[in-house]
Amino acid sequence: MPGPIKLYRRFIASTRGIAAVEFAIVLPMLLLMLLATFDAGRAILVYMKVRYATYALAAITNQYSTMATSDMTAVTGATAAILSPFSSASAVVVISQIKATSATQAVVSWSYATSGSALSVANLPTNLAENSCGGSYPCYLLLASVSYTYTPSFGYFITGPMTLSDSLYATPRGAVCIKYNSVPSSC
Repeated sequence: MPGPIKLYRRFIASTRGIAAVEFAIVLPMLLLMLLATFDAGRAILVYMKVRYATYALAAITNQYSTMATSDMTAVTGATAAILSPFSSASAVVVISQIKATSATQAVVSWSYATSGSALSVANLPTNLAENSCGGSYPCYLLLASVSYTYTPSFGYFITGPMTLSDSLYATPRGAVCIKYNSVPSSC
């Protein structure tokens, strides 16, 4: 029987099984990278759907000159169709009309939201009126905004839920402004 020192030297010099040990060390990292790629791809897909839903929300609203609540429900419901097959339960959809009365002042003419709060004057950018109307006041702008809370399937413990959002400003095309439930009374 060989001595303990000889056994130790033989064990150290042996190369059998090194590939299995290296694979066992690398496998968790490879699996993590695979699952992260899957989650990142789905997050990019959801973000692209959020961007398209924002554009569609502004484009559809822009086709109206007057709207009722039933019209607004149908328009905001279109975002659920765009976001499918993802659940629209965590989507916050806001469509608002902003009236710029001067280069320094803008007010919210009307705002409609699903699963969230409507736009208020406090949420407007400070230089919105100055940069939007080209010196011609009053002018009206539409603000479409969609926000979606995406929960990764595998990376939840690392990132947690992520909020993906997009906003788009547009000027009304068919009229000077869009009336929603007779607001504003005149354009």
